[in-house]
Amino acid sequence: MADYHFVYKDVDGASTQWDDIQRKLGNLPEKAPAFKPPAYTPEEDESSAPKDQAWFDKKTEEELEDLEDDKDLDDDCFLEQYSFKRLSELREAAKVRRYGTVTPISGSDFVREVTQASAEDWVVVCLYKDSVAECGLLLGCLEELASRYPATKFVKIISTDCIPNYPDCNLPTLLVYHHGAVKGTHVGLKSFGRRCTPESVALLLCQSEPVLNDGKGGDDDSSREAVMAGVRKQFIERVVRDHENKDNDDGGYSSD
Repeated sequence: MADYHFVYKDVDGASTQWDDIQRKLGNLPEKAPAFKPPAYTPEEDESSAPKDQAWFDKKTEEELEDLEDDKDLDDDCFLEQYSFKRLSELREAAKVRRYGTVTPISGSDFVREVTQASAEDWVVVCLYKDSVAECGLLLGCLEELASRYPATKFVKIISTDCIPNYPDCNLPTLLVYHHGAVKGTHVGLKSFGRRCTPESVALLLCQSEPVLNDGKGGDDDSSREAVMAGVRKQFIERVVRDHENKDNDDGGYSSD
């Protein structure tokens, strides 16, 4: 008499009793888990999101300005104050970022870009000509200082556009402006010592006044002194580094 084996498929046809036996014996791989679609998560409604500190931190300056007229914030003193604080921080950061490079100007720009701008910030003006090699060296140093101290304004202008008939032998020349007046004049590369480096230029600029401003501190005396102390420290470190490099270079030569 024939021996019949009855097997039954699952409802979904994914497996049989015979398959299950074979899996127990190790003859078939484990059965793949049944597919389960991901749980439904409704999309978050921006208008219903809680207006907490994290919510404000994600907002741009323009979005925070729009919230100044939001009547919902009037009911929460903390949120209103935090929104104002966050907006002030963004505006202050934008103020610091408005400089950061050496900006070329013309003679007609001078009053607006230098005299008037110096009412709030220190302005360093470089008189130069492309034909004078020393000007390129100083401008390279100023570019580095401009990126280090973005709250100080650096501009450059062709010397004769600023002062007619200004002699090339005086180039490059730095003029330092503050509160609409000249606070310092530095003529020629010799003003910056034996070697013109960003550190030597920074040290000269800050000898008597806190010309350089990184924008990280305030306008109080301690913040200004911190910047000047940093300038002096960087100058000393540069001198030491150059001296060590010179010693290494000298040690690299040998006589036969």
